[in-house]
Order: sequence, then structure tokens, then C-alpha cells
Amino acid sequence: MTPLITVKDLCMEFNGCVVLKNIHFEVAEGETVGIIGRSGAGKTVLMHLMRGVDQPPTRGAIIYHVVACEKCEYIGVPGEAGKPCPACGGELKPVDVDLWAEESAMMKRRIMRRTAIMFQRTFALYGDDRVIENILRALDDIGYPAEKAVSRAADLIDQVRLSHRMMHIARDLSGGEKQRVVLARQLAKNPFMLFADEPTGTLDPETATLVHRMLIESAQQNDMAMVITSHFSSVIEDVVDRAILLENGEIKEIGAPEQVIHKFMENYSDVEQHEAGEVGEKILIARDVVKRYLSVDRGVVRAVNGVSFEVAEQEIFGIIGKSGAGKTTLSRIISGILEPTSGEMNIRIGDDWIDMTKPGIENRGRAKGYIGLLHQEYDLYPHRTVLDNLTDAIGLEFPKELAMRKAIITLGMAGFTPEKSREILERYPSQLSEGEKHRVALAQVLIREPLLVVLDEPTGTMDPITKIDVKHSILHAREEMDETFIVVSHDMDFVRDICDRVALMRGGRIIQMGPTEEVLAHLTEEERQVMGAGAP
Repeated sequence: MTPLITVKDLCMEFNGCVVLKNIHFEVAEGETVGIIGRSGAGKTVLMHLMRGVDQPPTRGAIIYHVVACEKCEYIGVPGEAGKPCPACGGELKPVDVDLWAEESAMMKRRIMRRTAIMFQRTFALYGDDRVIENILRALDDIGYPAEKAVSRAADLIDQVRLSHRMMHIARDLSGGEKQRVVLARQLAKNPFMLFADEPTGTLDPETATLVHRMLIESAQQNDMAMVITSHFSSVIEDVVDRAILLENGEIKEIGAPEQVIHKFMENYSDVEQHEAGEVGEKILIARDVVKRYLSVDRGVVRAVNGVSFEVAEQEIFGIIGKSGAGKTTLSRIISGILEPTSGEMNIRIGDDWIDMTKPGIENRGRAKGYIGLLHQEYDLYPHRTVLDNLTDAIGLEFPKELAMRKAIITLGMAGFTPEKSREILERYPSQLSEGEKHRVALAQVLIREPLLVVLDEPTGTMDPITKIDVKHSILHAREEMDETFIVVSHDMDFVRDICDRVALMRGGRIIQMGPTEEVLAHLTEEERQVMGAGAP
């Protein structure tokens, strides 16, 4: 196979910490390569270097083997050598481009116009624009002929199977639909190379499978090579031709997907035991909570429709359901971010019961300070260190020594070892993997010592081993801090492992509530497929 990209002896350091060490491999023309590894292994840093974004490597090179037209800006793949340029008819000549070399700056810009990237968790859409308007903007960015743009945009929307959402406002789409619009916007560039960084990490299993299929079909239809990072073995099995296992910044295995996955899963074990939680008195009581929206497309939407439930101290309470069931809306009402249309959401602070549905500093304002929310679209302060994100940035002013001690303890509860916690304190979010950022965001919630923590899709960007770490950190937080958790998730394995009770939502209502295994046994076959639940 003809090489398209050669990664040669690549090294990357941040503040003296080695993130990538002597990375060497090739990506062939039209090949799909998967990079798997734990959070913090270096997957995202490697992908960004290959795309040419962020900062240059400490050592090594990334060589693109391409063809270039001397008459215009066109860049193509090696297989086009000697053919006429599709843009101007000129001759296409082979050229090797060292992407990060200073003398390659002009060629780097040309190459980046023919490569595309899908970031994890970042949909990068114009939220107030319709789907087709988002695609038209992407075509306009590359100078696509205006008279042909509408037809081309419709073709791209059809390619990702979203013709039935063409006129929908982007912000009203589901996560999976947004990710497919992102893919269509990237395909508008007619790329010969697509980088996909955890493209389905926060999606439910059924939607993730659909996006995987879109990626495969897009690569085949567009003769496009791909590099995909993931910590999910199913992504590697479903999508890639060849896989690479990264471990602590080094390549530990490279070869057939099943071979690499086997190596990755060798250390996948969960042996730590916890005692069953002893719940206390009621801490949260919801009564007939309703939240209605008025939508131009759908009229009155009952996102939450007459929900009642109770949560006890030190309980881990799960809220599950298909996409659109009302889980996230309910979690935002519990957290005080959204005001319901009607009903009560009462939380006990000390000896007082506070109704979160009532505004004012003695009601919702008082209670919100004792409720922590980790939303799936969390954000860290990009220009502050991890230590500052955990202390100064959220208004906790400690002496330096106490701040570091508190931060290390809290990072431990979010799944970091003491050594790793000390190592990352002075790093910036851009120097962390997405899984590490997620755990720092969890620590940012826990450091405020809330009475109740709401976790919205807490494992979406985590590898299986990190999920174990986070599961144990939540259980430790319950045991050591008397913490209470509400977990909103489509990860049924995680819910089964960690939740004492579960509420199953359908169409804005709770239709089943009780011990976790009992509720999971009542899932429909469709719900099992969508939420990845095994047989009862």
C-alpha cells in the first residue's frame, strides 16, 4: 500500500513531562487506522500533531506524501501522480512535506485544507442555524461555487442520512444527529484524510453504531483515509483496518484490531470490593415535576411530565432512558439550572427543606451552593492550571500548601493516583487527555463538598479501566464524605455496577423505579439495544 503519512521518531513533552516517546508508524492511502489506549496515553496529542494543530513536537517529524499542482493550490494523494489537476488541469507532481518544518508553512496550509477533524464532545456547529445552513457555511468557507452549493449541501446531508432533519435548527438536534452534521461539514472540504478524536465517546451505543457506519461509508465513498482515536474496543473492531495501542506515550502494539484489543484488555480487571451503602434519611423529594417547552416545529413538548421520586442520603440513584426521555432536563431541574413549569423539588439543607422551584436567595439561591453538577458538556478554564481550576477559578481561596493538599485528595476521589495528581497540578487543560479533563471536572465538583452531586453521563469519554477508577472514586466519596449521587447515564454496565436504585424514564415520565436489577429487567428490547444493556 502507498504510504500517505509517515510519523517518524515523534516525541512530545510538556513542562519536562514526556507525553509521546519515539512514535513511528505509517498510514497508507485510503487506510483507516485506530489508536486505542487509556485516558492520558497520548492519543489526542498525537492526533493533533498529525493534523498540524496546537504546538509543534519536541522532536521527530510528520511527513505527508502528497501530490501538488504547480499552477494552483490543489493537493492530492500519491495515487494521483501524473494525472491532470482536477481543479485547473495542470500536472500533479509528488512531494514530501515535513508538516512542522518552518519551510513547509505554505504547504502545511494547503494540506490542512484537504484534511478534516472531528473533536470529541465539541460539535462546533452554528446552533441557531438550520442544518442545511451549517453545511452551506462550510461550502462557502472553501469557496465552493455558490450556484452549485445548495445541491452539494443536500447531497452531503443525504450522505449522512439526515435529509429528514435538513430544516431543523442545529441546537435542537440530538447528540448523534449533531455529530453527523459535523461529519457532513467536514466532508464538504472533500478531504483525503479525516481525523476523528473519540467521535462517539458521549453517544449511546445505538447512535454510536450509526455514526461508525457513517464514517466507514464516508471513507469508502470519498476514497478517504482516517485516523480514529478511541478507548472503546467496539469502535476499533467496527471501523479500522489496523490498530495501534498507546500506553504512557509509547506504542506497545501495532497490527490487526483483534490482536491489539486483546493486548489492551489484558489489564482490564475490577477486583476492589466495597460494602453495600447504608442510606440515611431523605435528602431530596420531587413531587409532580413538569417542564414544558414550546417548539416551533413540534408545538408543546413535555420534556418532564409529572415526575415524583425521593433520594436518601448516601444513596447512588440512577436516572436512565433513551435519548429524548427527559433525563438531562430533569437533572438540570434538580441542579437548579432550570425552573420547572410546575411541581416541587425539595432538598434538605441542615434541618430545613428548601423548594428549588422557588426563586430567591433563601430558596433556590441557598440550595444551589450545596448541589454539584457535572454536565456532559463541561468546560474547564483553558488558561488556568489544574490547581487553579480546582481552587481559585471556583472561588475557593486557600493558602498554596492547603490548596495543593485539598486538590490532590479530591483528584484521588476522581480516579487519579497521588503521583498522577501531583504531576498534573501545574498543567493546563490543553495538556490533558479528554478523559483526564473529565476527571478534573469531576474533582472540580467534589472539591466544593456538595451534599448532592448530579452526574450527567459521567463515563462518556472514559476508557474501561478509567471507568473502574471513577466507579471506585464515587463509592469512596460516598463512604468517606457521606456523599449522595444522582447518576444520569446510558452506560448500563456502569449503572448496574454503581446504582442502588434506578428510575427508568420514557416520554418525560418515570415508568419504573426500584432496585437497579429489577428495573433493568423491565427494559424493552429496543431500550436494551439503544442503552447497551445485556440480557436480564
